[in-house]
Amino acid sequence: MLCVNSYTKNYINECRSRMESQLAAYKVLVAIATEKTSKSAINSAVDSFELLFFNNLVVVLDGFFVHRTRKIEGKDGNPLNEVRMLCNSILQNHGVLSADKTIKYNPAKSILKLQIGDEIKMTESDFALLFKAFFAEIETKFM
Repeated sequence: MLCVNSYTKNYINECRSRMESQLAAYKVLVAIATEKTSKSAINSAVDSFELLFFNNLVVVLDGFFVHRTRKIEGKDGNPLNEVRMLCNSILQNHGVLSADKTIKYNPAKSILKLQIGDEIKMTESDFALLFKAFFAEIETKFM
């Protein structure tokens, strides 16, 4: 397991900002849900929250198995690789899918069909597909 001894001020501020934006999205959603608000405002708040929530669930999903052996995981672009790439891109590339030189990623064979450079905007249905494929792969390779 890798150990980090220090973080840059920029990294700490960026992480804080991400947490604050998630809290703000939640507060807006709750405020709208408890007030008499237009349907379009409610839909906008839900859409905004959905993307944050499901992008974050990808990070949690990866976190459950973060120390999985890469040799067993493989590097053929399977769902475990896709989640690893998504997670790294969400956390380190401002939510834009970035390539991983150790993974043979093929968008056409991936679960979400995202291209390198696409913004990651995870919806409930996207996450459900990814979640099922991820666990099927975990069970196949790690049980």
